[in-house]
Parts: sequence; structure tokens; C-alpha cells
Amino acid sequence: MITPAVLISGAATLLMSTSTRLGRATDRVRGLTERFKLLVGEAGQREPLAAEEKRMIIGQLPRLSRRTRYLQRALTAFYLAVALLVCTSILLGLSGLSSLDTGLIPVLTALLGSSFLAYGALLLSFEARLSARTTRAEMRFLERLGAHYASLYVQDAAEVTPEKVGST
Repeated sequence: MITPAVLISGAATLLMSTSTRLGRATDRVRGLTERFKLLVGEAGQREPLAAEEKRMIIGQLPRLSRRTRYLQRALTAFYLAVALLVCTSILLGLSGLSSLDTGLIPVLTALLGSSFLAYGALLLSFEARLSARTTRAEMRFLERLGAHYASLYVQDAAEVTPEKVGST
């Protein structure tokens, strides 16, 4: 009965962190949606690299959609794992308290619960790769935006020559 309890505890930890990750991915979609709405407006279209940022957002949405699907499936797998592992504990308890012969059923439910736990963890690894990919895409855009603003400062500095500074 100890092994299912330890696995239940591990699954619960994964459930909490996965639920948090799903919330953050959902918030990210909402944030990008708001930013996109701003960029398609008149004021947003005048922002530097607005067209490029809109393309970046459009490119991120399918990845974010896949991420949320992975996270939802992982949550389902973890909930199923907990249910099966709890059933394993109940079956083992019933078997120990009574003359009820449960046979291989507790072993099979434990194996199935552990399998769902492994499947959920595998889904989280796929989601983590997608998360890293979207972060890298956003960082590339931010580097271009930074280069754009840096070039503006270089132009401003070039316009202020030593002769102009001395004449003021």
C-alpha cells in the first residue's frame, strides 16, 4: 500500500504544476490576443516592427494551442493515474482486511496507474519543448526590436556632432 501512496503524492505534485502551466499558457494566449488587437489598430500600426510582431504572434498561436492540448492531456492522464492508484490502495486494503481474494487486480491497476503517470510526464516533455521554441521565437523578435531602437540612438548620436554641441 505504500508504493501507490508515494505515486499518488508524485502525481498530485505533477497535477499542481501542470495546472499552473496550463493557466500560464492560457494567460499567454490572452496576452498575445490583446497585443494583436492593439497592433491592428491605428496607433499600433505605427509602432516599430508592428507587421513583424503580428507575424510573430500569428506564428506563436498554433504552438500555444498545441501546448495547451498537451497540458490538458497530461492533466487527464495524471487524474486517471491518481484514480487508479487510489483504487489499487483500496483493493489492497480490502484484501488485507477481509478474506476477499483480489488476485492480480491490484497489480494491474497499479501498472495502469503508473502507465498513465509515465504518459503524462512524456506529454509534459513535449510541452516543455514547445514552450522553449516559442520563447526563442519571441526572443529573436525582441533582439530585432532592440536592434531597431539601438539604430535610432546611433542616428541621434550621429546628428549631434562636436561642432553642434560647441555652438549651443
